[in-house]
Formats: sequence, structure tokens, C-alpha cells
Amino acid sequence: MASHTKSPLYTRTGDRGTTSLVGGSRVPKESPRLEAYGTIDELNSHIGLLDSLVTHDDTHTHLHAIQNILFDIGSYLATPPDSPYLNPRPISQQQIQAIEHLIDDTDACIPPAHHFILPGGTHAAAQAHVARTVCRRAERRIIALDRQQPITPEVVIFINRLSDYLFVLARWLNFSSHREEIIWTKDCTL
Repeated sequence: MASHTKSPLYTRTGDRGTTSLVGGSRVPKESPRLEAYGTIDELNSHIGLLDSLVTHDDTHTHLHAIQNILFDIGSYLATPPDSPYLNPRPISQQQIQAIEHLIDDTDACIPPAHHFILPGGTHAAAQAHVARTVCRRAERRIIALDRQQPITPEVVIFINRLSDYLFVLARWLNFSSHREEIIWTKDCTL
């Protein structure tokens, strides 16, 4: 095997259960800050998988933009509040308004929901539901971190809207594929 000239990917600095934040300070890997930005990273990965399943160019464009915004949010969350590297406003009002318009435009293309909808349908719609639930967990993790160290409100608002978008996107993916939604049935038996 050829010798490597670049430094290895592994640093061994996390072998004792800590990791570096932006700026170099170290925290335990189970810290609320790491839980928050780690869940954003997980969400971004799920959206990447969702993107690989959709076939509409506009949806690809929207998902790529969302992935970039999530990367910004992850960087923000990985930066302690006393760091000179902190961007105090990783999310703008315009980005929040843009995702709200995206929700409204997508919702206008599908019939109103009159029942609770279970996750499923097409592969892409099911993955949108998975991303939605991870998004809700990310929101909970960010709020938990906010209880310890204030987080800019726009981050929570954007993540809250993103889960709404992923729900309506799942519905639209089923609708555009002529796939019936799975409706929750009370007292369903096996």
C-alpha cells in the first residue's frame, strides 16, 4: 500500500469522549450543544437521502438550499457564544419567509387533509416523513440548548417551519405520484 502524504482523517482527540467546538474549546460528546448540532447533521443527511429519491428539479433546488441553510445552522450551534467566530444571525427573516412561501405554495397543490396521516406512501414520501421526525427532534435539542445558552430565535423558527415543509412535501410527493395517503384509523386491529 502506498504511503500517505496527507495527515490522517482521524485525530484521536475524541477518543476520551470529548470533541472540539468552533474555536477549539472541548465539550463532552453528550453535551446539549453537540446533541443539537449533531441532530442537525443527521437531519441534513436524511434530506440528502430524500433528495436522491425525488425526481422534480424544483424540489432538488429547494432541498439543496435547505441543506446549505442547515449547514449554517450546524456551524452556528457548534460555536460557543463567547467565540469570536460566532455568527449571531445564521438565519434571516427572508429565509423564514421563503420557507413559509414554499410551504404555502406546496400546500396549495394538494387536497386539504381531513384526517391524521400516517408516514408512508412512495419511498420519497416516506423518507420526507423520516426527515420530518428528525427535524422535530432537532428542534427539541435546540430548545434544550437554548435553556442553557440562548439561541437566536430565528433558528428555532426556521427548524419549526422546516418540519412543516417536510410534512407538506411528503403529502405532495404522494399526490404527484398518484399514491393514496395512509389514513389513521381509530381502533384498527391486526
